[in-house]
This record gives sequence, structure tokens and C-alpha cells, in this order.
Amino acid sequence: MRAIITGAATGIGRATAFALNADCKQRTGEPARLVLADIAAERLAETARDLRAEGATVETVMVDLADPASAQTVVDAAQRAMGGLDALISNAGIIRLVSLLDMEVADYDRYFAINTRPTWLLAKAAYPMLKEARGSIVAVASVAAHTPYPSLGAYSATKAALLMFIRQMAFDWGPVGIRANTISPGSTHSEIGVNAGQARPAADRVGNNPLGRIADPEDQAAVIAFLVSPAARHINGADIAVEGGALTQNVSAMARVTR
Repeated sequence: MRAIITGAATGIGRATAFALNADCKQRTGEPARLVLADIAAERLAETARDLRAEGATVETVMVDLADPASAQTVVDAAQRAMGGLDALISNAGIIRLVSLLDMEVADYDRYFAINTRPTWLLAKAAYPMLKEARGSIVAVASVAAHTPYPSLGAYSATKAALLMFIRQMAFDWGPVGIRANTISPGSTHSEIGVNAGQARPAADRVGNNPLGRIADPEDQAAVIAFLVSPAARHINGADIAVEGGALTQNVSAMARVTR
């Protein structure tokens, strides 16, 4: 398994790196080869060190994905380090609680510059390698792409746009063997999850979830590892909500309100 993972220093990205390595060793007897990208240099280095201790081959790239040139930098690093690519996991994202009335144009632009645009630029740059390998793309969206939440500003719109970008990739690139899918995490124990949940206490988020828990990053990573594995070879253009049934709960609540 040769993979790029963005937002790999912490949370879902870090957990995904470990999940891919474990899955690769189980399936092939060999560790994964990974290129990890993030803006947090120290924590990225820590993740890389921990993965190498488990046998993975790891290259790190410190980039700000808001810079359009950064996508090519990441893909070039993968080309040099691995000579090819089996999977692109576009996970990096930002969230800040702000109302639509208080949000500035700069906020809007940065949301889309980090949450949406890099997936397209990374996939476009990686297309030749992914085509050669008949590889897979997984982008991390959000339950917020499916239903509005308080004070998320443009965040929900960036994730909804991401869903359609991936569906378009699945449609356009499926014929050459490239699969493209998304996962939509709900409340998750991660830095971005903490930021998203500041508007609601953790007890409320747990209470509103049919499973009665907040997800761990490993819950999300397990689904990503499945989607890039041979077991998911006929899944393309799909979105998997990894949220314990929270969307169902929201729909039920809205139905009660409208009656």
C-alpha cells in the first residue's frame, strides 16, 4: 500500500496512517509506504516516528494546503519516495464556529481553500499514478454536509461541495479504474471534533447519538482503510456516514418539530 494522507499529524489522519499500515501488513505481510502531509511540523514528526517504529516507511511533507502549489509538492514527494500511488486520503480540514452574519470573506475563502479545493488539486496531480495503479481516493467530509448545524458558517457548504467533487471524480475517472468515495464523520474525539462541538456540551452530543458515544478517530480510520482496500473494489461514488446514527436522530427530531 502506497498512500498519501493529508492532515496526518493528529486525529483521523494519524489514526488512518496506523490503520493502513496494520491492514497492509495483515493482507500482504509487508508494511505500508506512506507520505504524510500536515502543517503541524512537530506532531507530524511524532506520528512519523511512531509509524516507523511499527515498520512503516514514512516520508513527511510540511505544507499549508491553502497554498494551491502545495498539492503538487505533496504528490511530487510521493512520486520520489514511492514511485507510484495506490491511495489518496484527503483528510485535512479546518472548522471555526462563526455565524453567517459574522463571517468575513477571508473566512469563507480559507474554508474552501482548505476544506474543498485541495482534494481536487491533489487528485488532479496524482491522477497519472492513481490511473496506473487503479487506485482509490477517499475524502473526509462531515455529517454537516448533509444537515445544517449551529454556527458552522461556510463549513457545511465546503463539505457538501466536497461530496459532489468526489462523486464527479467517481463518474469521470471510474472508467480508468480510479475509485473515489467519502466518509462523513459525526462527533469524533479529535481536535477538529472538539472545535465543532464547542457549541454543544459533550454530554448533549452523546445524548443525541443513538449509540450513546462520541466516535474515536480509529472508528473513522477503519472505514477509510476498508474503502481503499480490495474488499471495496466495487464501491465508487459513495459516502459512508460514520456517526452512530446521529443523522437519523436529527431527521427524527426535525420531523417532530414540523408535525
